[in-house]
Amino acid sequence: MAQRHLDPTDPTAAAGPPPVPAGGDALADYLRAQATEFLRALRLHRESGAGAHGNGAHPSGAHPSGAGALDRGRGRGPAPAPDGPVDAARALRRAARRLSGTLHTFQPLLDAEWAEAMRPELAWLSGTLALEHAYASRLDRLLQALHRLSGSAAFPAQQQAGRAAPARAAATADPAPVTPLAPSVTRPSPADRGNLTVGAAKAGALLDRQLTLARTRAHSTALQALGSSRFHAVADKVALLASEVPLKDTAAAAADLRPLAAAARDRLTDAVAALPLVTAGNPYNAQALVHGLSPDPAPHPQDAQWHQVRLLLRLHRYALEVLAGTDADGADGTTDVRLLAAGEALDRHRDASEAAAAAAQAARTPRIAPATAYALGVLHADQRHEVEAARYAFQHSWRKEPIRL
Repeated sequence: MAQRHLDPTDPTAAAGPPPVPAGGDALADYLRAQATEFLRALRLHRESGAGAHGNGAHPSGAHPSGAGALDRGRGRGPAPAPDGPVDAARALRRAARRLSGTLHTFQPLLDAEWAEAMRPELAWLSGTLALEHAYASRLDRLLQALHRLSGSAAFPAQQQAGRAAPARAAATADPAPVTPLAPSVTRPSPADRGNLTVGAAKAGALLDRQLTLARTRAHSTALQALGSSRFHAVADKVALLASEVPLKDTAAAAADLRPLAAAARDRLTDAVAALPLVTAGNPYNAQALVHGLSPDPAPHPQDAQWHQVRLLLRLHRYALEVLAGTDADGADGTTDVRLLAAGEALDRHRDASEAAAAAAQAARTPRIAPATAYALGVLHADQRHEVEAARYAFQHSWRKEPIRL
């Protein structure tokens, strides 16, 4: 891929070719499409999850789930089918994020009171449903790093066996539907942890206890949210949105969306310009360990800037989806691969920074053995270096020539 060094503050560097002119009708079509996806995911979740048991499903597709579902979420039941409630929950989060982000960007064209009330509710829903998956992925990431740092060869074989297990379970398990909200994560068994050093094995066990407990609590919170009156109210409003979009006035239907989309792009380029991209241009950077021994348990001071850029990049991509009349995942052949690569790097940055924070939090556990604390410290340093690698990948992709496929 050809490269040229561009000024990140240049709007043309972030936008690529100018989008096709679109009006308020395109915004309404996009919101209706995402609302339809939201309702379809709810129906799928009800049919493949606890809603199929008939325990008080909501007419729009929401359903409260009982204790049996929570037990299965803890791993005491058959594994979920790949296209079951796990994919439904993911699609639900995806539609809620896009609805919330689009309302934020194009709020001047919508009924102000309705948009102000709707946007935080959608953000609450997507954030609540994402927690369980985030904790599971974080634990998986940290355990893989422990095995990699220990030179253990047992974990890859265990991972291969874990990928085959769901297929065997699907062929032999009871066909009754299940309701876990996040995919089960392949982790080394206790026997495999015996290949680690004592400190690494105890560090892995400590992380397993802490993050599994957090995941279980997040699962319970998500189940309660899906059965709450607050969620039912959100689902009802989305059902109305699927048929009628509350535009601000009749003139909004003919309004040009490009100025608002350009404002989202400018906010992104301004935030990127404030990042230390020159520092991130080095693949190895000592800044990764700055404040590593600080007694303050708050996140690394630079991480917030990068997380904000990640959110603004998402808003920019959603605005491009509205202008293109489709998702930015390539359905219309206009995928900006540079934005996709930058988004993937920022996702890795977020995952690594949160994993490093989890390792640091575990190391603050009172009365742990010195070998355990040492293993957690090495793990924290490894994840902070992963943070720097993600920043390097971001600046490398951001300065490339925009290419649309």
